Amino acid sequence: MIETPRDLYDGVILDHSKKPRNFGKLAHPSHQADGRNPICGDEISVFLQTEGEAFSAFAFSGQGCAISKASASLMTEDLRNRPPEQARERANEILQVLGQDMEGDPFERYGELGALTAVRRYPARLKCATLAWHTFLVALAGETTASTEDS
Repeated sequence: MIETPRDLYDGVILDHSKKPRNFGKLAHPSHQADGRNPICGDEISVFLQTEGEAFSAFAFSGQGCAISKASASLMTEDLRNRPPEQARERANEILQVLGQDMEGDPFERYGELGALTAVRRYPARLKCATLAWHTFLVALAGETTASTEDS
């Protein structure tokens, strides 16, 4: 049976929400922020440990809907091996992509992250998909609190 793009999107979201990667807390993070999406009730904490110009550890914890948890899991997988400045640029790029239509196959361009573009079918869920990314940017900036009400 051939998988449709929707099957791929739904499969990635389901996999990352049921078995999130890098889920947990870091004992001594160099950066940490807590994010909240009051509309859906999602709450997430992002933990970063940097050493020089690299992340030595990257994790998240919290509770939320499948989209929120999957987005955080996908984010940690995508950003954890990038230098902090490159990770910041990538996070801003993903936030921009999630807010607009794009041409071509998002999986081709972004790998599994392309699954997050499916949230455009459900505009009310966009904040669920972006919460982790905003929280990461807040943590990297040395701040401690993010809210989807600020985005």
